Amino acid sequence: MSGERYETTIGKTRLVLLQGDITTQEVEAIVNAANRELTPGGGVSGAIHRAGGPEVTKAAAAIRREKGPLATGEAVITPGGNLPAKWVIHTVGPVWHGGDKGEPELLAKAYRSCLELAVARGIKTIAFPSISTGVYGYPVEKAAPVALRAIREFLEKHPGGLSEVRMVLFSQGDFAAYLRAWEGLAEAN
Repeated sequence: MSGERYETTIGKTRLVLLQGDITTQEVEAIVNAANRELTPGGGVSGAIHRAGGPEVTKAAAAIRREKGPLATGEAVITPGGNLPAKWVIHTVGPVWHGGDKGEPELLAKAYRSCLELAVARGIKTIAFPSISTGVYGYPVEKAAPVALRAIREFLEKHPGGLSEVRMVLFSQGDFAAYLRAWEGLAEAN
């Protein structure tokens, strides 16, 4: 599945919004919208664990045994297993409770944590799904500007740290929401 695509540049980094499947992205790292236990779930997490195979699931289980449940907004890394990406960065986004329980701050933290981990590991290309907008219930129209603002601010503060950041949106509706959010952020500047 592939659909629409939009590209822009922030500093020295290409930001790409595209409709597609995160498990097929040929980047150094993809991001998993994980649960706190780092176990295969439904949606994005289940798809990544299935496509990555047992190496991803075993590495995530080892992290869970060592560190316990992952806190919301934190990120850890495992090998990519059978995925085209060498690495999977797992992060836990917030569950939506109406927006007044710190959800935007926690969502932004999840994106920043992934980007910080990627830069620390020397990863230059990374692909994100829309974190928290599936079973965690965060409305995509509200999540998109938070995600894109967090990415833009990180790239502005860390020029040259990454060469490409992709937002891979599974549905055409999610792609359209992210494109509207990006246009809104651009107009606000």
